[in-house]
Amino acid sequence: MKQNKKTAPAELSYYGLYLLDYLRKYHPDKVSDTPFITGREEAASETFEKERTAGSTVEAAQEEAMRILLEGLHFSPYALLLEVVENEFSEEVQEQKREAFCHKLYPYLKNLFDGYDTSDDNFALSPDHTLLYTELTGAVMLYLESYGV
Repeated sequence: MKQNKKTAPAELSYYGLYLLDYLRKYHPDKVSDTPFITGREEAASETFEKERTAGSTVEAAQEEAMRILLEGLHFSPYALLLEVVENEFSEEVQEQKREAFCHKLYPYLKNLFDGYDTSDDNFALSPDHTLLYTELTGAVMLYLESYGV
């Protein structure tokens, strides 16, 4: 049975569903990575249980579980691409077409993103972030000049 892209497998827990929604918004390239999702889901659930068993409050256990769930995912290359398009190409790409444009362009930028360690949760504060923003601006400009919107 083929699953709809917008629905999630029934067996996912709260953490799995939360992660899947987060990935759809910020890391669309990871949405179909089932081993990644289930691994993070299990790690977060285990962390919550371990923290509660150790005497942590529900809030503290939840905070630690969410830290594990989203580790390395706080910076989103996709969100940066969308930001570049919104800030630098608002006249070239209509607002209602920006997400579709970014989804279409994103896979072609894999080599560009691979040149940066965006898994660091502090990447957005690094000088490389500015450099990546600039390179994305150039890549989008070249794409628009070559293919139009």
